[in-house]
Amino acid sequence: MSEIWGTPIFTRMILLPLSLSMFWLSVTHPAWAQSVKAQSGGGRSYELIGTEVWDVPDPMSKRGYQVFVSLPASYEKEQHRLYPVLFVTDANYAFPVIREIGRRLNVERPQVEEFILVGLSYAKGEDPMQSRMRDYTPTPGGPRSAPIGAVQGQGPAYQIYLRDRVKPFIAQHYRTDPRRAIFLGHSYGALLGAQILFTEPDMFSGYILGSPSLWYDNRHIFDAEAGYAVRHRDLAAKVYMFAGEYETPRFHRTNDIVQDIQALEGLLKKRPYSHLSVTSEVLNGEDHLSVAPRGFTRGLKYLLPAR
Repeated sequence: MSEIWGTPIFTRMILLPLSLSMFWLSVTHPAWAQSVKAQSGGGRSYELIGTEVWDVPDPMSKRGYQVFVSLPASYEKEQHRLYPVLFVTDANYAFPVIREIGRRLNVERPQVEEFILVGLSYAKGEDPMQSRMRDYTPTPGGPRSAPIGAVQGQGPAYQIYLRDRVKPFIAQHYRTDPRRAIFLGHSYGALLGAQILFTEPDMFSGYILGSPSLWYDNRHIFDAEAGYAVRHRDLAAKVYMFAGEYETPRFHRTNDIVQDIQALEGLLKKRPYSHLSVTSEVLNGEDHLSVAPRGFTRGLKYLLPAR
């Protein structure tokens, strides 16, 4: 074999399998075939390449907010295609995580449908915790442990902002499927999702509620659910809830998030809602912080399975 090194025979022996391998990757994994834009370098800030940032202020509160947008790989090629939209709270953390989860799930085979990802930022110039504490909570009756001066209970106003400003902005700028808008939130973000579910459920067709703070204000959300049930005969939505195994008092948690999501699922399944699909999962070995990426993955598979 040593005498054929560098000969045309050897070159063909190496290049033919390599060419076939690259062709296979380009067909089965289109992402491999696309050129990757390099980072700027020179000590500049890391950029999440392939994303867009828009200023979408709230005219009522006069606060500045931004939305982060990531488009699916096929968006430019399939000019007539409409896409479902996934709106995610706590975008500073959740947007890049969900973006990469959505892409990675489809590397070997399609597992989730392509979607437009929209990240909902905190108010510009504000402390993230105080911004989310104000915008994601339904009433002023939050925990006494909140920082001094923190405002709580403006979730209904933020909900109006999402309905009247953010959703129309996205629909105007992108090819969205108006029938499929999905909400994803974790912790207080999921509490906001539950608030929307029992006040204006048709704002979204699906809800991913991770470790929702259903304990907030003496379990106010359970009262909201009961009030909705009195006034309505149906609830048209697909709901996936998740929590970590360790989110219970048995593992030194003050509130039993596991019991709460199971109780809410049980209540909803007893209602005569013909157009509601609801399920919950307790993910083993996870706590309030570690559970999020795994729950996001499960939620995407439940709400956006590959067609």
